[in-house]
Amino acid sequence: MTVRVRFAPSPTGMFHVGGARSALQNWIYAKQQGGVFVLRIEDTDAARNKPEWTEGILSALDWIGIERGSYEGPYFQSSYAGEHRAAAQRLFDAGRAYYCDCTREDVQARTGSQYQGYDGFHRDKGLGPGEGRALRFRTPDEGETVVVDLIRGEPTFENKNIEDFVIARADGSAVFLLANVVDDMTMGITHVIRAEEHLPNTPKQQLLWDALGVKPPIWAHVPVVVNEKRQKLSKRRDKVALEAYRDEGYLAAAMRNYLMLLGWAPSGDREIVPWSVIEEEFRLEEVHPSPAFFDEKKLRAFNGDYIRALPVVEFIAACQPWLTGTGTVAPPPWQPEEFDPAAFAAVAPLAQTRIAVLSEIVPNVDFLFLADPLIDEAAWAKAMKEGAADLLDAAIAAFDALESWDAESLKSTLEAVGVERGLKLGKAQAPVRVAVTGRTVGLPLFESLEVLGRERALTRLRAARVRLV
Repeated sequence: MTVRVRFAPSPTGMFHVGGARSALQNWIYAKQQGGVFVLRIEDTDAARNKPEWTEGILSALDWIGIERGSYEGPYFQSSYAGEHRAAAQRLFDAGRAYYCDCTREDVQARTGSQYQGYDGFHRDKGLGPGEGRALRFRTPDEGETVVVDLIRGEPTFENKNIEDFVIARADGSAVFLLANVVDDMTMGITHVIRAEEHLPNTPKQQLLWDALGVKPPIWAHVPVVVNEKRQKLSKRRDKVALEAYRDEGYLAAAMRNYLMLLGWAPSGDREIVPWSVIEEEFRLEEVHPSPAFFDEKKLRAFNGDYIRALPVVEFIAACQPWLTGTGTVAPPPWQPEEFDPAAFAAVAPLAQTRIAVLSEIVPNVDFLFLADPLIDEAAWAKAMKEGAADLLDAAIAAFDALESWDAESLKSTLEAVGVERGLKLGKAQAPVRVAVTGRTVGLPLFESLEVLGRERALTRLRAARVRLV
């Protein structure tokens, strides 16, 4: 038997990090088993679907390494409407489903509760299709449905507690429960690896597989992804869009590594491991069933480690979208002709050790490519206190007299200026840093001054001094 897994997102919004985690788990499992990864776009919610969301899914999968052309599909659920209707008809003809025109209000009126499920009112009334009549599955009155799950063992559900659920709307279109099953049957899916939130649907879907005479797939429900308050990640409340992390400057390799740790861990006391190790060691049955905490701070630290591990040449290449304003990122504050690749290459090793996401490269190096620095007024107020004017005067004179404009000479010169005024180097360099870069923190000051050059540095120091008058 060839293992066939599927990832079946809906094109109704940005690509959720939890969905990305499930896609990666399906992807790896298929590769390990010599099987096939199928991408199916569940696009039957016409009111919410947009073509750009579908493209967003494809591009997000590309980014995390599940590239177009390496999987089967994408298929579109809407293309299988005929199969859905045929399956519904088969169930009705076999007596496994019946029509019902009860409204929610009707059921509540009979049961006296808004929480009780459908009461089977039309189960034996023999209604045929008609306006306002949905098709309900006839759940067995007795027995139990056992779901064999690679992660959760064998959850067991008593059939008497499963209501006669709707499988097709009055217009004949299948609801998710039936459409999902028929699609999986049609595509020969052998293993369904999906989020825990779908587990309550699984006994209903397994009953549909049985009623349609096909052996159910092997199930694996991976843990729900939660925030720091242990609440399920929500698009309305949490930062969940994979594209947002990509555009902020997270590396795909770091994101892949981190997502795979949501519910699973590689061998040994380690978390940052090569993708090849993850592909070799991942075992679906070792995934922990408890909720997995998506820790954005930890992900950020992960990404910083991955950035620092890059060869400098690769780091420079990775920064280009933010430096040139290409792709999906915001343009930098300088004009294209102002960017100096050689100057950036000179400071890249310094910047690489100081940023956690690639977008942070811009505020770290913008002083090199702008005619005037972008002054942080809070930083200015902090640095330009009493004595700053005198220090700037002395620094300008000393720097102007330097024979060699290099980091070591600049450092020793400013250190001497500070000593004359009873200041340690850290205090002495604060006004100089803000005057030249606009900020109190950033790249090492003296290396920055060296790359900026004598003329531009002195011009900025003099401008700052004038502002202090």
